[in-house]
Amino acid sequence: MSATTMSATTTPGTADRYARLADAFLARVRATPTDRWDAGSPCQGWTARDVVAHVINGHRGILAAIHGTPPSPAHGVAVSPMAEAPAVEPGADLAAAFLACRADVLAALRDPALAARPLPGGPLGPVPLEQAVDVIGALELLGHTWDLARATGGDEILDQDAVARTHQALLPLHAELLDTGAFDASVPAPDGADAQTAFLCFIGRRP
Repeated sequence: MSATTMSATTTPGTADRYARLADAFLARVRATPTDRWDAGSPCQGWTARDVVAHVINGHRGILAAIHGTPPSPAHGVAVSPMAEAPAVEPGADLAAAFLACRADVLAALRDPALAARPLPGGPLGPVPLEQAVDVIGALELLGHTWDLARATGGDEILDQDAVARTHQALLPLHAELLDTGAFDASVPAPDGADAQTAFLCFIGRRP
């Protein structure tokens, strides 16, 4: 089987998995009460608004690396280094900002050439876009979906299949993730912890 055929075969699965996690995140964004955007989140020093802006900014950074063009502010959300949370203008439409990024990432994942294009650096090294999205992208969306829900009183239940798959993929990468400075040290999971609790403890959350 040629490399092109393999990419064309594997990309739809990655795209579908990404879409489910992105849609779950978007649902929490849309469900956030107006008076909860300034609520503190499990991410130290970040509000609920900061969490969403960070996810948007991370998407833009990935797209910029794939397309070779610098990210641009849009929908009232500025640009910052990928590990940070960019400034957000008053009245910014965070759902629209995320939807735009979601659409662009899906388009890239469904393009065999772009899906196979390696991203530079990161804890996985220079791996194809689809692999980075399937592991680190899933980590970001799962973790920050929970962060946003916890901050705003939303639905904290995550996609259990994605939780288990992502946790397993991340286990051998723990040291590399810590080295990025964007990943908190793990905390011990309680005895008998379910898959979601074990995953959240692994990524440094305290469910």
